[in-house]
Amino acid sequence: MKSSLRVFAALAPLLLAACAPQQLVRNKGDAAALAQQDAREQQLASANHWVLQGKLGVSNGQDAGSGGFTWTQDGDHYEFVFRTPITGKSYRLTGNPDGAELDGAEGGPQRGPDAESLMRRALHWEVPLDELRAWVLGLRAQGMQADLSFGDDRLPSVLQQDGWTVSYPAWDMTHQPPLPAKVFAEKPPYKVRLAIESWSLQ
Repeated sequence: MKSSLRVFAALAPLLLAACAPQQLVRNKGDAAALAQQDAREQQLASANHWVLQGKLGVSNGQDAGSGGFTWTQDGDHYEFVFRTPITGKSYRLTGNPDGAELDGAEGGPQRGPDAESLMRRALHWEVPLDELRAWVLGLRAQGMQADLSFGDDRLPSVLQQDGWTVSYPAWDMTHQPPLPAKVFAEKPPYKVRLAIESWSLQ
């Protein structure tokens, strides 16, 4: 499957350049910022039905890939479709707490106990989909120590959790509460970058 990543490598700079990190304000947060985040997390605690679309870039330090994606979350069931812009090749990852299935990989559909281990084995991608389910909403994943920094808008700027550093360079203020427009997660040598173009939160 490394050959697939090499195909994507020529496309990756397009997304990674477009998503180049900006200088982020990193304030530890006063009582007002922490209270606002607590309120956001309470409002979004039950948010588990959505469709979001955008661009995804992934890198394992040697190979990289980028393309468009659609993420549909329906309770504990999810569907994540990734499409490359030039070859038209697509991957479809579906799953629930009982396991995950990946269509589009070489050798036909593949199955695994969870999305993370399946993508690691089939695509050599390190994508913490379980934590991303919280991070993509600008929330701290439950059950793990987290360190938050805030921007001048009192929205999360940098979140450090489970060995990952998650940056939020842009927010979609048309939603209440606001939702991330860009989510960059990094755990050297791995990088996952989402540029979200549309949110449909049910």
